[in-house]
Amino acid sequence: MIIAFLAETAIPGAEAAAFPPFETWHMPSQLFWLAVLFTALYIALSRFILPKMSDTIEKRANRVASDLDEAARLNNQAIEAQKALELRLAQARAKARDTAEKAREKTEAELASETARVDADLAKKLETADARISKLRADAMTNVEQIAVDTADAMIARFGVKASPADLKKAVSAALEQA
Repeated sequence: MIIAFLAETAIPGAEAAAFPPFETWHMPSQLFWLAVLFTALYIALSRFILPKMSDTIEKRANRVASDLDEAARLNNQAIEAQKALELRLAQARAKARDTAEKAREKTEAELASETARVDADLAKKLETADARISKLRADAMTNVEQIAVDTADAMIARFGVKASPADLKKAVSAALEQA
């Protein structure tokens, strides 16, 4: 009604024929249809649309909650699996360390025994070699003495002096003892 009144008085001096919906004799039918449509809309919303919407929203909330619960459960399982994996890794590392330590000790023991065996073998070979060298030296010295006697005889013969082999041998032996 206020709108109709405003429409009639809005333009002073204008014709009385205004916009038809603003005419006052249309107001009761407009209010009637407004009430009918509002009631129909209210019933449609309250009986059909809003229950379906609330059901959908509730299902979605329940699904989100169950998904969050499942995610939390899976997260806890993953954390437990990670802890178990870390524990197994630590155990494997400790076992590997122990195995490596035992292998190192075994290798060191084998190396020490092999070194001792090789050292003993080398000592035996050195003794044999020293004995052989001593024998060869003694043989060489006897040959050196004979060579020295022969050389002294040849040198004296060049000077025209003659000496007996016994005298030459005695002189060479005396010279070798002094050296």
